[in-house]
Amino acid sequence: MTIRSCAVFCGSRFGNSPVYAEGASELGKALAQNGIKLIYGGGHVGLMGTVADAALTAGGEVIGVIPGFLHDREVMHKGVTALEVTPNMHSRKARMFELSDAYAIIPGGFGTFDELMEILTWKQLGLHQDPIYIVNIGGWAKSLVRTLTDAVEQGFASANTLSLFTVVEDVSELMSHLRENVPA
Repeated sequence: MTIRSCAVFCGSRFGNSPVYAEGASELGKALAQNGIKLIYGGGHVGLMGTVADAALTAGGEVIGVIPGFLHDREVMHKGVTALEVTPNMHSRKARMFELSDAYAIIPGGFGTFDELMEILTWKQLGLHQDPIYIVNIGGWAKSLVRTLTDAVEQGFASANTLSLFTVVEDVSELMSHLRENVPA
C-alpha cells in the first residue's frame, strides 16, 4: 500500500498538557516533510489547528473537511490548501475516508473517539484495509486501548480485531510506519 495522504483525527481543544500540542505540531511538520498530504477536520482551533498550521508552515498540502454547522464552533481554517464543507458529520467522515490512505488518531475527545470507532468498524467489516494508528502522545490513549482490549476479553469482539489498529508511542514511531509506504 502506498501512503500519499493521512487523516488525522484529533481534538478541537488543546487538552491539559502542552505535550499534546507539541505532538500535533510534530506530526503536521513530519507529514509535510515526508510528502504526505494531511486530511483533517478543517478547524483552526485546538489540536486540529495546530497540526494543520505545522503542516502548512513546513510546506505541506492540507485538506480540511468540515460540516457546515461547525463553521462557527470550530472556526474554519481559511489558510488550508483546500477546504471542503459537508452537510453533516457522517458525510465529513465519509469524505475524509475517501481522501485518505492511512489514519492517525492523536489526543482528542468524544469526536475523536467517534471517528476512530467508525473507521475501525469499517475496517472490521472489510470496507477498507488502510492502516489505523493510535498515537499514544503523553500516554493519553492508555485507557482507550484498554477499553478496546476489554471488549475482546469480555467476549464482545474477536481477538483478531486488535490487529485492525497499531498503537505507537509517539510521532517518530508513527512516521517510521508511514515512511515504509511513501512513494519515492
